[in-house]
Amino acid sequence: MIGKLSGRLDHRAADHVLIDVGGVGYIVHVSERTLAALPGVGEAIALYTDLLVREDLLQLYGFLTLLEREWHRLLMSVQGIGAKASMAILGTLGAEGVGRAIALGDWAAIKAAPGVGPKIAQRVVNELKDKAPGVMALGGTVQATGPAPAAPAMVSAPVPGRVSSASAQAEALSALGNLGYGPSEAAQAVAQAAGEAPEAETPALIRAALKLLAPKG
Repeated sequence: MIGKLSGRLDHRAADHVLIDVGGVGYIVHVSERTLAALPGVGEAIALYTDLLVREDLLQLYGFLTLLEREWHRLLMSVQGIGAKASMAILGTLGAEGVGRAIALGDWAAIKAAPGVGPKIAQRVVNELKDKAPGVMALGGTVQATGPAPAAPAMVSAPVPGRVSSASAQAEALSALGNLGYGPSEAAQAVAQAAGEAPEAETPALIRAALKLLAPKG
């Protein structure tokens, strides 16, 4: 299994890139969102990867974060969701958006992805809603990949980076869990709070989520 590729960006296409790793070129399929975030041709690049293996096919899919890759794997576990649909959903919503949509039961957001119909979108939400809190919690332990500054290597540890809203959501989830809230209700509250204030840091997210969880009336 190839878990990560670090090398030089050789070519960009509509749905994939060619990465030169020590003189070997790897074709890696990526979402529109990931493609837009990549550097220019000739520059250093690093992507986490997932290998799709079929009888007549070997395809690599690339992701900027381990969180995004985990959502890709979970999405593909849903009947009717293949690699193309998974990449469309991630390209439309991003990893955090997928987690938020599933936690909130917002299947209409999933349906906004090209090629995803309402029945499939509802199935995604129904089948993954119990897994959403655990995946969202990964946001506090994984970081985005960075460019490879030295000799290319195929598998390596994540490159530390700045704290993202994903890690803030993960920390808020952990805090609510410590306060006794269940994973599902905590995930829903954090997802709603993050949707209303995307730039909020952990303390603000916790306060907002607690207000949402407070008894009404």
